[in-house]
Amino acid sequence: MRITCPNCGERDRREFYYQGDALALSRPAEDAGLDAWDDYLHNRDNPAGETRDLWFHEAGCGAWLVVERNTVTHAVLNVTLAEKATP
Repeated sequence: MRITCPNCGERDRREFYYQGDALALSRPAEDAGLDAWDDYLHNRDNPAGETRDLWFHEAGCGAWLVVERNTVTHAVLNVTLAEKATP
């Protein structure tokens, strides 16, 4: 898979660190129970189809990116700097 970084251009996905869903993950309160923390740390949806994910350009410019992609076809549909992405 190739990701086009807005700063660096097209790069192999191995330059990037995958963080997960760009919008759905919300950290529990400090006093939340163990079940809430276990769910936050270990359970993620794995949808087939279009997703919006947060990626870090670790081996490049260090930018955080929102990558819209299709998990079935591996097609990258859009890449936006996270600071400019809309929810």
